[in-house]
Amino acid sequence: QVQLVESGGGLVQAGGSLRLSCAASRNIFSINAMGWYRQAPGKQRDLVATITREGKTNYADSVKGRFTISRDNAKNTVYLEMNSLKPEDTAVYYCNAGVLIAPMTLRPFASWGLGTQVTVSS
Repeated sequence: QVQLVESGGGLVQAGGSLRLSCAASRNIFSINAMGWYRQAPGKQRDLVATITREGKTNYADSVKGRFTISRDNAKNTVYLEMNSLKPEDTAVYYCNAGVLIAPMTLRPFASWGLGTQVTVSS
């Protein structure tokens, strides 16, 4: 059983920045692709960024140029640096590990964590 814990969310003004972190209970990041998802109220969970175990990244068009995904296998963590935040970025953000079927198609392996809330005002 792998536990994922997301952190780093909060309330920021439009144009602000946040860095989200995702920690796993055991070493899974080094042997799996990773992804960040978000789910806004009334909407489905969408994949916004992926990173392979080799470090190749891909992004949804909605966040490209503003978000950066990275990983630290030694610390068993994955990060999402979010800049130039917009109100439409407001959502609960989740991470997961799994098989990268396509650059932006991830088959999750672990159970979903509680996520971390990101709220962007104005």
